[in-house]
Amino acid sequence: MPDTKLIPPYCRIDTQARQRWMAVLAKATPEELEKAWGELENRPLYRYLRHPEVGLIMVCGRAGGTGIPFNLGEMTITRCTVQMETGLSGFGYVAGRSLRHAELAAVFDALLQDTSRHESILRGVILPLQEAREKKKVEERQKAATTRVEFFTLVRGE
Repeated sequence: MPDTKLIPPYCRIDTQARQRWMAVLAKATPEELEKAWGELENRPLYRYLRHPEVGLIMVCGRAGGTGIPFNLGEMTITRCTVQMETGLSGFGYVAGRSLRHAELAAVFDALLQDTSRHESILRGVILPLQEAREKKKVEERQKAATTRVEFFTLVRGE
């Protein structure tokens, strides 16, 4: 295990928290991220470590959800890696072919690792995106529930 004294404070990130914010960034629309970027104060400079690029990944499934794994098919993704002027690196992996979406996801990932900006980005960008997604899910469930059909069987008596 590495000596934590040698690791800068901005590198001490809760892995699960990072997974959650990266999922929010990946599931947000490019327009939502573009709006958040436009509203951001003191937009930092960054450079590409890996320019946005489109590729394919194999999506795997499991028979019955827990059984033997199988290849379901390929899915298009876009990835990007950026490095901020502070030295922090951010990664963006998004479904589809949106180069700008992957770039902004990587930038916000890097900003969330910066202790001086973490709270403001979390409260100003991630939480509103997460709330909007949850609200949309609830609306979709309610809409689907209105089309639900209840079946019942009548039994003829003897």
